[in-house]
Amino acid sequence: MEIFDSIIKPSSVAPWFTMFESFFIRRMKQRIDDCFSRPTTGVPGRFIRCIERVSYNMNEYFTYPGAEKLCLNLSSYNYLGFAQSEGTCTDFVINNIDKWGVSSNGPRNLLGTTQLHLDTEALVARFVGKDDCIITSMGYSTNANFFNSFLNKNCLVISDELNHASIRTGVRLSGASVKPYKHNDMKVLEQLLREQISEGQPKTHKPWDKILICVEGLFSMEGTMCNLPELVKLKKKYKCYLFVDEAHSIGAMGPNGRGVCEYFGIDPNDVDVLMGTFTKSFGAAGGYIAADQKFINRLRLDLTTQNYAEPSPTPVLSQVYSSMKIIMGEMNPGEGLERLSRITFNSRYLRLGLQRLGFIVYGIADSPVVPLLLYAPSKMPAFSRLMLERNIAVVIVAYPATPLTESRVRFCISASLTKEDIDYVLRHVDEVGDMLFLKTSSGIGGGSLDGKPPRWNIEDVIAKTPEDCKDDRFFTI
Repeated sequence: MEIFDSIIKPSSVAPWFTMFESFFIRRMKQRIDDCFSRPTTGVPGRFIRCIERVSYNMNEYFTYPGAEKLCLNLSSYNYLGFAQSEGTCTDFVINNIDKWGVSSNGPRNLLGTTQLHLDTEALVARFVGKDDCIITSMGYSTNANFFNSFLNKNCLVISDELNHASIRTGVRLSGASVKPYKHNDMKVLEQLLREQISEGQPKTHKPWDKILICVEGLFSMEGTMCNLPELVKLKKKYKCYLFVDEAHSIGAMGPNGRGVCEYFGIDPNDVDVLMGTFTKSFGAAGGYIAADQKFINRLRLDLTTQNYAEPSPTPVLSQVYSSMKIIMGEMNPGEGLERLSRITFNSRYLRLGLQRLGFIVYGIADSPVVPLLLYAPSKMPAFSRLMLERNIAVVIVAYPATPLTESRVRFCISASLTKEDIDYVLRHVDEVGDMLFLKTSSGIGGGSLDGKPPRWNIEDVIAKTPEDCKDDRFFTI
């Protein structure tokens, strides 16, 4: 390794990267860079236009010949199919530009609040079942700037180990102590709660000012859901607060799209703080914090985004307002339920189909995120390139977002996809899976209720899975 010392270890200062990080960047990442940050153009709806690029020097830089490839889109967060350049939402946005313009030109607590901001916040609060909410212009910053508004060094955050980076950033900025617990393990969580309540703060052993349990409703890398009923029981038993990040579940989960509370039949008032974003299900941008009126009133004074950041542009709010009205059935009655029905079918069909073909798939049946495990880093670029050749756009997820040997492809399901689109994806994933030896599961996860062998062939999957995926029994084996 001495020959690389000049790269890794500058002569007089500490190295920027560890030996492993430097090795990964030099020897692995550059070789697969063509599979990340692919440039696109146009609306990322059912189809997406990928701009073709080539590299002649191992992805050090790219040249663009000017061609485009129209691909079936399983890479974008467009759960309910609202990423459109025409239709009811688009017309609503365009008509509102004449009234509200395109920008508020100032922080919310100065001159940045319009009636549209207030109307949209009232609608979001009603949708999620809370007294009031605050809307911010960026989903990541919603979490990153939230926790320091009500936590301090005398507070404790107990956080699921797989929580999003935005939550981790926000908690660090607050100065609160953090204790992670094993993903979705309620026994470990309860043990940690009992331990921290009995021991109190380090050194002084004084009681914690506040204890906050922090989870995601739907974990985007695993496709798993939090155990909300048990979390609510623990929250009530140990008198602590509960924060749920619904970035991926709001709009996409529950009979009426109202998130994990509706999915589990939990009263939203049993969760102290509900957070969500508008990028996944609503075809917009930004995020929200919803809670009781007293909490929101204080948050309007203390939240840094209220005092220093630009508010959500009014066209974005118009998109949020109209898409949420459609989901609630107050605009174009029936369209919202149709979209919810389609994403539920598409998610269950693709998941059960992949399981029956022998792929290892993470997550619950209704999750609109379907992670397929690739494991070996060398299979990531191969899978991505082979799917692009077949005009299917997918996202591969690699280190450091996942452990080095747990790389995966993350299919993002949309209500805009048809049954024929899912058939097309299953056929080509089946073909690529054989080429790359990805079928490492017995297929038992797909169910064998009729006595057939666990692993299915593609024709049987397409013939029988669309009906079977409606039956929960096939997802519990």
